[in-house]
Amino acid sequence: MSIAAMFALYLVLGSVAGVLAGLFGIGGGLIIVPILIFSFDLQGVSSEVSTHLAVGTSLATVVFTSLSSIRSHHVKKAVRWDVFRPMVVGIVIGAVLGAWTASLLDGKALQLIIGVFVILVAIKMFFEVNPTPGRDVPGKVGLAGAGTGIGWASAIFGIGGGTLTVPFLSWSNVRMQHAVGTSAACGFPIAFAGAAANGVTGWGDEALPAFSIGFIYLPALLGIVLTSVFFARYGAELAHRLDARMLKRIFAIFLVLVGIRFLT
Repeated sequence: MSIAAMFALYLVLGSVAGVLAGLFGIGGGLIIVPILIFSFDLQGVSSEVSTHLAVGTSLATVVFTSLSSIRSHHVKKAVRWDVFRPMVVGIVIGAVLGAWTASLLDGKALQLIIGVFVILVAIKMFFEVNPTPGRDVPGKVGLAGAGTGIGWASAIFGIGGGTLTVPFLSWSNVRMQHAVGTSAACGFPIAFAGAAANGVTGWGDEALPAFSIGFIYLPALLGIVLTSVFFARYGAELAHRLDARMLKRIFAIFLVLVGIRFLT
Protein backbone atom coordinates (compact mmCIF):
# COMPACT_ATOMS: atom_id res chain seq x y z
CA MET A 1 0.00 0.00 0.00
CA SER A 2 1.35 3.44 -0.98
CA ILE A 3 2.19 6.16 1.55
CA ALA A 4 -0.68 8.29 0.18
CA ALA A 5 -3.18 5.49 0.70
CA MET A 6 -1.88 4.84 4.20
CA PHE A 7 -2.08 8.53 5.10
CA ALA A 8 -5.70 8.57 3.90
CA LEU A 9 -6.32 5.58 6.17
CA TYR A 10 -4.86 7.50 9.11
CA LEU A 11 -7.15 10.46 8.38
CA VAL A 12 -10.12 8.08 8.47
CA LEU A 13 -8.78 6.43 11.64
CA GLY A 14 -8.56 9.83 13.32
CA SER A 15 -12.14 10.54 12.32
CA VAL A 16 -13.41 7.23 13.70
CA ALA A 17 -11.40 7.55 16.92
CA GLY A 18 -12.68 11.09 17.42
CA VAL A 19 -16.32 10.12 16.92
CA LEU A 20 -16.02 7.15 19.28
CA ALA A 21 -14.27 9.25 21.92
CA GLY A 22 -17.01 11.87 21.79
CA LEU A 23 -19.85 9.35 21.54
CA PHE A 24 -18.81 6.95 24.30
CA GLY A 25 -16.55 9.09 26.45
CA ILE A 26 -13.63 6.69 25.92
CA GLY A 27 -10.09 7.52 25.00
CA GLY A 28 -9.25 7.29 21.32
CA GLY A 29 -6.28 5.05 22.10
CA LEU A 30 -8.61 2.15 22.76
CA ILE A 31 -9.43 2.02 19.06
CA ILE A 32 -6.30 3.68 17.64
CA VAL A 33 -3.87 1.03 18.91
CA PRO A 34 -5.65 -2.02 17.40
CA ILE A 35 -6.24 -0.36 14.02
CA LEU A 36 -2.67 0.93 13.86
CA ILE A 37 -1.40 -2.60 14.49
CA PHE A 38 -3.52 -3.87 11.60
CA SER A 39 -2.40 -1.02 9.32
CA PHE A 40 1.26 -1.59 10.15
CA ASP A 41 0.79 -5.26 9.24
CA LEU A 42 -0.56 -4.13 5.85
CA GLN A 43 2.53 -1.97 5.40
CA GLY A 44 4.76 -4.95 6.09
CA VAL A 45 6.19 -3.51 9.32
CA SER A 46 8.01 -6.15 11.36
CA SER A 47 5.78 -7.82 13.95
CA GLU A 48 8.55 -7.28 16.50
CA VAL A 49 8.01 -3.52 16.44
CA SER A 50 4.48 -3.01 15.02
CA THR A 51 2.73 -3.23 18.39
CA HIS A 52 5.28 -1.00 20.12
CA LEU A 53 4.98 1.47 17.25
CA ALA A 54 1.18 1.50 17.58
CA VAL A 55 1.36 2.13 21.34
CA GLY A 56 3.92 4.92 21.04
CA THR A 57 2.09 6.60 18.16
CA SER A 58 -1.23 6.40 19.99
CA LEU A 59 0.26 8.10 23.04
CA ALA A 60 1.73 10.83 20.83
CA THR A 61 -1.72 11.56 19.35
CA VAL A 62 -3.18 11.94 22.85
CA VAL A 63 -0.61 14.68 23.59
CA PHE A 64 -2.34 16.86 21.01
CA THR A 65 -5.95 15.76 21.34
CA SER A 66 -5.97 16.07 25.14
CA LEU A 67 -5.22 19.80 25.04
CA SER A 68 -8.60 20.82 23.64
CA SER A 69 -10.34 18.44 26.03
CA ILE A 70 -8.52 19.92 29.03
CA ARG A 71 -9.46 23.44 27.99
CA SER A 72 -13.13 22.52 27.59
CA HIS A 73 -13.31 20.88 31.02
CA HIS A 74 -11.36 23.68 32.68
CA VAL A 75 -13.75 26.31 31.33
CA LYS A 76 -16.61 24.33 32.86
CA LYS A 77 -14.68 24.15 36.17
CA ALA A 78 -14.74 20.36 35.96
CA VAL A 79 -11.04 19.75 36.67
CA ARG A 80 -10.07 19.02 40.28
CA TRP A 81 -6.60 20.55 40.13
CA ASP A 82 -6.11 19.77 43.83
CA VAL A 83 -6.40 16.08 42.90
CA PHE A 84 -4.45 16.40 39.65
CA ARG A 85 -1.32 17.97 41.15
CA PRO A 86 -0.41 15.07 43.49
CA MET A 87 -1.31 12.52 40.82
CA VAL A 88 0.83 14.06 38.09
CA VAL A 89 4.10 13.23 39.88
CA GLY A 90 3.22 9.54 39.98
CA ILE A 91 1.75 9.65 36.48
CA VAL A 92 5.00 10.82 34.89
CA ILE A 93 7.06 8.23 36.77
CA GLY A 94 4.56 5.49 35.97
CA ALA A 95 4.32 6.39 32.28
CA VAL A 96 8.08 6.27 31.85
CA LEU A 97 8.23 2.92 33.67
CA GLY A 98 5.33 1.65 31.55
CA ALA A 99 7.06 2.53 28.29
CA TRP A 100 10.24 0.86 29.55
CA THR A 101 8.25 -2.23 30.58
CA ALA A 102 6.63 -2.43 27.13
CA SER A 103 10.05 -2.18 25.46
CA LEU A 104 11.14 -5.31 27.35
CA LEU A 105 8.27 -7.35 25.91
CA ASP A 106 8.33 -8.88 22.45
CA GLY A 107 5.62 -7.89 19.98
CA LYS A 108 3.47 -10.98 20.51
CA ALA A 109 3.51 -10.72 24.30
CA LEU A 110 2.53 -7.05 24.14
CA GLN A 111 -0.35 -7.89 21.78
CA LEU A 112 -1.61 -10.57 24.17
CA ILE A 113 -1.60 -8.11 27.08
CA ILE A 114 -3.44 -5.48 25.04
CA GLY A 115 -5.92 -8.12 23.84
CA VAL A 116 -6.82 -9.10 27.41
CA PHE A 117 -7.18 -5.45 28.41
CA VAL A 118 -9.46 -4.67 25.45
CA ILE A 119 -11.73 -7.62 26.31
CA LEU A 120 -11.95 -6.54 29.96
CA VAL A 121 -12.90 -3.00 28.92
CA ALA A 122 -15.50 -4.42 26.54
CA ILE A 123 -17.07 -6.50 29.32
CA LYS A 124 -17.17 -3.44 31.58
CA MET A 125 -18.78 -1.39 28.82
CA PHE A 126 -21.33 -4.04 27.80
CA PHE A 127 -22.56 -4.75 31.33
CA GLU A 128 -22.09 -1.15 32.48
CA VAL A 129 -19.95 -2.19 35.42
CA ASN A 130 -19.03 0.95 37.36
CA PRO A 131 -17.43 1.23 40.79
CA THR A 132 -19.62 2.30 43.69
CA PRO A 133 -18.20 5.29 45.58
CA GLY A 134 -16.76 3.68 48.67
CA ARG A 135 -13.98 5.86 50.02
CA ASP A 136 -12.75 9.42 50.28
CA VAL A 137 -10.10 10.95 48.05
CA PRO A 138 -6.75 9.67 49.37
CA GLY A 139 -3.98 11.98 50.54
CA LYS A 140 -1.12 13.22 48.41
CA VAL A 141 0.91 10.04 48.81
CA GLY A 142 -2.08 7.88 47.92
CA LEU A 143 -2.89 9.99 44.85
CA ALA A 144 0.73 9.85 43.71
CA GLY A 145 0.68 6.07 44.12
CA ALA A 146 -2.54 5.77 42.15
CA GLY A 147 -1.07 8.03 39.47
CA THR A 148 1.98 5.78 39.20
CA GLY A 149 -0.17 2.70 38.60
CA ILE A 150 -2.44 4.46 36.12
CA GLY A 151 0.50 5.98 34.24
CA TRP A 152 2.33 2.65 34.10
CA ALA A 153 -0.66 0.72 32.71
CA SER A 154 -1.70 3.49 30.31
CA ALA A 155 1.76 3.67 28.75
CA ILE A 156 1.71 -0.08 28.13
CA PHE A 157 -1.74 0.01 26.50
CA GLY A 158 -1.18 3.27 24.59
CA ILE A 159 -4.16 5.09 26.13
CA GLY A 160 -4.68 8.43 27.84
CA GLY A 161 -5.77 6.75 31.05
CA GLY A 162 -9.44 7.70 31.18
CA THR A 163 -10.48 4.05 31.25
CA LEU A 164 -8.59 3.73 34.53
CA THR A 165 -8.64 7.22 36.03
CA VAL A 166 -12.40 7.82 35.87
CA PRO A 167 -13.31 4.62 37.77
CA PHE A 168 -10.63 5.34 40.40
CA LEU A 169 -11.85 8.90 40.99
CA SER A 170 -15.48 7.80 40.96
CA TRP A 171 -14.67 5.14 43.57
CA SER A 172 -13.04 7.93 45.60
CA ASN A 173 -16.32 9.88 45.75
CA VAL A 174 -15.34 12.46 43.14
CA ARG A 175 -18.40 13.70 41.23
CA MET A 176 -18.61 12.13 37.78
CA GLN A 177 -18.20 15.38 35.82
CA HIS A 178 -15.13 16.21 37.94
CA ALA A 179 -13.81 12.67 37.52
CA VAL A 180 -14.07 12.97 33.73
CA GLY A 181 -12.56 16.47 33.69
CA THR A 182 -9.68 15.53 35.98
CA SER A 183 -9.08 12.38 33.96
CA ALA A 184 -8.81 14.51 30.82
CA ALA A 185 -6.16 16.64 32.53
CA CYS A 186 -4.26 13.51 33.58
CA GLY A 187 -4.23 12.33 29.97
CA PHE A 188 -1.71 14.97 28.90
CA PRO A 189 1.17 14.05 31.25
CA ILE A 190 0.48 10.35 30.70
CA ALA A 191 0.70 10.79 26.94
CA PHE A 192 3.63 13.22 26.96
CA ALA A 193 5.81 11.14 29.27
CA GLY A 194 4.79 7.88 27.61
CA ALA A 195 5.36 9.17 24.08
CA ALA A 196 8.72 10.68 24.98
CA ALA A 197 9.82 7.45 26.62
CA ASN A 198 8.69 5.45 23.57
CA GLY A 199 10.66 7.78 21.35
CA VAL A 200 13.77 7.03 23.41
CA THR A 201 13.30 3.28 23.92
CA GLY A 202 12.69 2.72 20.21
CA TRP A 203 15.44 5.02 18.98
CA GLY A 204 17.70 3.41 16.40
CA ASP A 205 15.73 0.16 16.04
CA GLU A 206 16.56 -1.05 12.54
CA ALA A 207 13.16 -2.76 12.10
CA LEU A 208 11.28 0.56 12.23
CA PRO A 209 9.84 2.03 9.01
CA ALA A 210 10.98 5.35 7.58
CA PHE A 211 9.54 8.52 9.14
CA SER A 212 9.67 7.04 12.64
CA ILE A 213 11.06 8.74 15.72
CA GLY A 214 11.64 5.79 17.98
CA PHE A 215 8.30 4.05 18.45
CA ILE A 216 6.35 7.00 17.00
CA TYR A 217 5.28 6.87 13.34
CA LEU A 218 4.95 10.45 12.09
CA PRO A 219 2.53 9.93 9.12
CA ALA A 220 0.03 8.18 11.41
CA LEU A 221 0.46 10.83 14.11
CA LEU A 222 -0.21 13.67 11.68
CA GLY A 223 -3.18 12.02 9.97
CA ILE A 224 -4.92 11.10 13.22
CA VAL A 225 -4.38 14.48 14.90
CA LEU A 226 -5.69 16.37 11.87
CA THR A 227 -9.13 14.75 12.07
CA SER A 228 -9.72 13.36 15.57
CA VAL A 229 -10.26 16.67 17.38
CA PHE A 230 -12.93 17.87 14.95
CA PHE A 231 -14.80 14.56 14.89
CA ALA A 232 -14.76 14.26 18.70
CA ARG A 233 -17.13 17.24 18.78
CA TYR A 234 -19.35 15.54 16.21
CA GLY A 235 -19.39 12.37 18.30
CA ALA A 236 -20.44 14.34 21.38
CA GLU A 237 -23.37 15.78 19.42
CA LEU A 238 -24.40 12.30 18.22
CA ALA A 239 -24.42 11.07 21.81
CA HIS A 240 -27.43 13.29 22.47
CA ARG A 241 -29.34 11.99 19.44
CA LEU A 242 -28.73 8.25 19.38
CA ASP A 243 -29.34 5.36 21.78
CA ALA A 244 -25.91 5.53 23.42
CA ARG A 245 -26.54 2.42 25.52
CA MET A 246 -27.20 0.22 22.50
CA LEU A 247 -24.24 1.72 20.63
CA LYS A 248 -21.96 1.04 23.59
CA ARG A 249 -22.98 -2.60 23.56
CA ILE A 250 -22.37 -2.89 19.82
CA PHE A 251 -18.96 -1.29 20.26
CA ALA A 252 -18.22 -3.62 23.18
CA ILE A 253 -18.88 -6.62 20.94
CA PHE A 254 -16.50 -5.12 18.37
CA LEU A 255 -13.83 -4.73 21.07
CA VAL A 256 -14.26 -8.37 22.10
CA LEU A 257 -13.65 -9.46 18.51
CA VAL A 258 -10.54 -7.25 18.36
CA GLY A 259 -9.29 -8.68 21.64
CA ILE A 260 -9.85 -12.25 20.49
CA ARG A 261 -7.95 -11.46 17.28
CA PHE A 262 -4.98 -10.40 19.39
CA LEU A 263 -5.15 -13.53 21.51
CA THR A 264 -5.09 -15.93 18.55
